[in-house]
Amino acid sequence: MIQIENLKFQYPRTEFMLRLPRLVVESGQRVAVVGPSGCGKTTLLNLISGIALPLEGAVMVCGEEVSAMSDASRRNFRIAKIGMVFQQFELVEYLDVLSNILLPFSINSTLSESSETRCRAIEFAEAMGLKEKLARRPAQLSQGEQQRVAICRALITEPGVVLADEPTGNLDPKNKRRILDLIFQLAEKNNQTLIVVTHDMGILDGFDRVIDFEKMRFSNVDEESSGAVRGAVGEQA
Repeated sequence: MIQIENLKFQYPRTEFMLRLPRLVVESGQRVAVVGPSGCGKTTLLNLISGIALPLEGAVMVCGEEVSAMSDASRRNFRIAKIGMVFQQFELVEYLDVLSNILLPFSINSTLSESSETRCRAIEFAEAMGLKEKLARRPAQLSQGEQQRVAICRALITEPGVVLADEPTGNLDPKNKRRILDLIFQLAEKNNQTLIVVTHDMGILDGFDRVIDFEKMRFSNVDEESSGAVRGAVGEQA
């Protein structure tokens, strides 16, 4: 589902350099990416989604080389095929909750909104505890509620890949586990590949793999055979 080969990336006019010899994520896997702030975890999500482009190497998603697409093709591909949960939510302030959830259908002509889509959006909102707030705008919501809207928006197109940057960061412990379980259930139902960047070590038990990105990005060997990746959280100790 996701394959990265011989990747090199650098932000302009900075000393930060990301090198990633190889990363393969199979279809349907649930992967957690951990590591200290500044090691490139969010950059990894941006490269997979095509928001950022590598200086060298290839990024393949769903059988297509995202890093070789034009800007417009990359944008349409991302909206249709990849669900993004941004750390800063990126909600549209003048739209209400329901319109924010359905936003991908408004900005991508290859997607068609239907009554079924709207029903699914309302079902997602209800599952996230947002049913009574569909007419509110982001400024009228708490941080945790805004985060839940962003999660609904990422899932609404039923994408093959879901990329989430700290999706439980603003949630209280009760909602954290409930909403993470919901994301897992939907990912399993739709055979979605899930990559979650997190600092929360308390949620790692639900993932198939845990990647220590700080170690992996400097490795010169296949990441499956290195100590940077564990197949199950119980192996981390």
